[in-house]
Amino acid sequence: EAVVPDNLKSGVSKSCRYEPDINPTYHDLARHYQTVVLPARPRKPRDKAKAEAGVLLVERWILARLRKHTFFNLADLNREIQRLLAALNAKPFKRLPGTRSSRFCEIDQPALKPLPLAPYELAYWKKATVHLDYHVEVDGHYYSVPYTLVKKKLDIRYTARTVECFYRNRRIASHLRSTIRGRHTTIKAHMPLNHQKYSEWNPERFKRWAAKTGPQALLLTETLLVQRQHPQQAYRSLLGILRLGKAYGDERLEAACARALKINALSYRSIESILKNGLDQKTLLNNEKNNKPVEHRNIRGADYYNSTVH
Repeated sequence: EAVVPDNLKSGVSKSCRYEPDINPTYHDLARHYQTVVLPARPRKPRDKAKAEAGVLLVERWILARLRKHTFFNLADLNREIQRLLAALNAKPFKRLPGTRSSRFCEIDQPALKPLPLAPYELAYWKKATVHLDYHVEVDGHYYSVPYTLVKKKLDIRYTARTVECFYRNRRIASHLRSTIRGRHTTIKAHMPLNHQKYSEWNPERFKRWAAKTGPQALLLTETLLVQRQHPQQAYRSLLGILRLGKAYGDERLEAACARALKINALSYRSIESILKNGLDQKTLLNNEKNNKPVEHRNIRGADYYNSTVH
């Protein structure tokens, strides 16, 4: 019913004699198997079980005996390990009556509990601040939470299949996990009925900001707002794009937006890359000129392959 581990960093986030901090994932594992984690006191190794002694026995009676053997598949190796393990468990104690196998049947086996019906699913935890578009980010994908939690810090628990959001130890949102980066998973109930409370964050305000930079920035902003299922999903990208003007200047940002529109690279990362590499200051080659067929005596046309003689 209790596990007494050492203060391993992957299991105990912060060791303390009175109130140690347990890693949330490790705590989830223990809770799933209906047990509790009681770490040993710092610098008191005798508090924990004698696990190292069992490892030493296996090294001596199994690994050492197999060190000069050659196996050609994993099944043969496992079969030999199983045989030596059974022999080790049946070996009589020197100072105590019985064997390890008999002690297990007498003491440990009657105390064992059945495993849970569902297997444990590995979960990870992270902290995230709710953005002004009332979404939080997990591995590049954005999940919605109630809009009233904008700028609040949440605890996020995510597995291979689900994403759960907690505020003050209470679950306030749950989503199916998505692996599509840069996209949004939005529940309509999380959106405000009207945006009066956050009316300062609206498409018109972003358009006004973009218009101060130039017509190309305005066109890119309007395009991003239309492309998304909900305009609020574009706010995060637009904030980043418009703030690039502070670092590079409005003139360069306007040129970068023009280039991004021509090559259809409408994202914050694309525009940031254009500015970093100075592509906004270079002339974009006109692809229409390259659409004309190239004529050269070494280039074979369709008639060459239609003929029988080469």
